[in-house]
Amino acid sequence: MTITFIVNQVRKELAGYTTTALALEAHRRGHTVYYAGVGDLVYLPDGRVGAHSRKVPDREFRSLHTFLEAVVTEEKQLSSSKNWDVMWLRNDPAADMEKRPWAQDAGVLFGQLVQQQGVLVLNNPNGLVKASNKMYLQYFPESVRPQTLITRDMADVEAFYRDQHHRIILKPLKGSGGKNVFLIDKKEDKNRKQIVEAICRDGFAIAQEYLPAAKKGDIRLFLMDGELLQRDGKVAAIKRVQQSGEIRSNIHQGAKAKKAVMNKEMEHIVEAVGPLLREDGIFLAGLDIVGDKLMEINVFSPGGLIHACEFQRTDFMDEVISAIEKKVANLA
Repeated sequence: MTITFIVNQVRKELAGYTTTALALEAHRRGHTVYYAGVGDLVYLPDGRVGAHSRKVPDREFRSLHTFLEAVVTEEKQLSSSKNWDVMWLRNDPAADMEKRPWAQDAGVLFGQLVQQQGVLVLNNPNGLVKASNKMYLQYFPESVRPQTLITRDMADVEAFYRDQHHRIILKPLKGSGGKNVFLIDKKEDKNRKQIVEAICRDGFAIAQEYLPAAKKGDIRLFLMDGELLQRDGKVAAIKRVQQSGEIRSNIHQGAKAKKAVMNKEMEHIVEAVGPLLREDGIFLAGLDIVGDKLMEINVFSPGGLIHACEFQRTDFMDEVISAIEKKVANLA
């Protein structure tokens, strides 16, 4: 099959990204693999969608580093959805909010057209539209998510802050990677107004109850087609432990990845959210879990799967690409 990975910008990809490992696995299995940034997409005069993409060279690679180096140095060539079997949207719209706002929705918009042209698009772009910001979490059962307020009104935040005993989490409705996430308590009380105003300059603010279990980090759990991504009884998940004095558990914010152990609370969350993810066509998702609550759902480019492979000593990439092969075969 021919699979085209859509990322934010090809030259900014890293060897440690989950996308890199997935693309290498697809290449190793004999598939034709293209890389393109959202800015490389094009609507062609024949009515097809195309991309000025980089084709993975037809040779073996010993590591993720050499693989990505080869991809980045390839000359761009125009490819067409006429020849694609899969278009995988692995770009993060939130990463383009500030400097490239035009790029935020480009992948999804082009993806919707590609899907109409008979190509398998992952994740389903219509589902991604629904899940394009943190409001998506509110579609899931109340029992598995923290108490939440979404507003642009300072008085609303003040009331919620008091109801939550002067300890809440504040963050923007649209964003990712732990950017502009704040713990507001009596120590930070004097900065509360300025923080809310800063967040609301770009949209809505989310105020959430603070979960004491967050001190121990969170769990990034991977779901595929609404079910646990697992292999030989081993579950694709990692525990992320933040640095001292830090509330964010994002790896690129300095958090450390550790081996995760599945428990009944996590199983309950999967049972509660899996059906809707499957219904919305979310093929691969990353659930961020604190204690018995689901904090966020990453549906665009969930990372950390390489760590899960290392800790569990199994190849989850193989499971993912194998599942895509079956989907393509079923469409034939």
